[in-house]
Amino acid sequence: MDRTIPYVLALFLALLAPAATHAQRIAFVNTKYILEQMPEYETAQKELDRLSTQWQEEIDERHLQIKRQRDSYNAEAILLTEDMKRSRLEEIDRREREAHDMQKKRFGPQGDLFKKRQELIQPIQDRVYNAIKEVAGTSYVAVFDIGGQNGGNLLFASDKYDKSDSVLRKLGIRPKREGTGGGEEDFGDPPPDGGSEEKKEGGATDGGGQQPPPRDGGGGTEIKQPR
Repeated sequence: MDRTIPYVLALFLALLAPAATHAQRIAFVNTKYILEQMPEYETAQKELDRLSTQWQEEIDERHLQIKRQRDSYNAEAILLTEDMKRSRLEEIDRREREAHDMQKKRFGPQGDLFKKRQELIQPIQDRVYNAIKEVAGTSYVAVFDIGGQNGGNLLFASDKYDKSDSVLRKLGIRPKREGTGGGEEDFGDPPPDGGSEEKKEGGATDGGGQQPPPRDGGGGTEIKQPR
């Protein structure tokens, strides 16, 4: 049996132990939801789609020309000498290799589309990551992303602890779902003595105090997300 899993679980519980006297030390965000509301992300995605379509059309045209060339060879082969056949087949093979190389260059793991995506999308993702760090501050020991590739592994998460809208406001974007559920307030210090933080009408908390206003977006030195 793999002994790593119990060890990792024990380590995670140990990290959470100091937070036992506080409420709400773990929160989550949906980066997919956040990115879809950022105009610069939409612009970048459209540019990627345009380039992808353009490059694919160029490759498709090459394959079409190769097919026509091969069909022509098959129709004329009976009339060609052996040297002419060999020359025509070598030309077809060469063009097929070129088309394959272009496909790899454009859409391969380290191809042009990948590099363009890194150029356009990575800075936006870094801004989101920095905003999450800023609004989380030191109040939370963990912030999970339910919008990433592995987000589907999360079986349940209460909207009360969804801080996606707080991150959007930190980025200077008004959430589309403003006022429709949990996650309205910014990350803040958990209530003392393990008290729960419940929102009431008008934005007040149990203590009668007012919710802190949304923080201004923008600024701050970017810290690259660890990769």
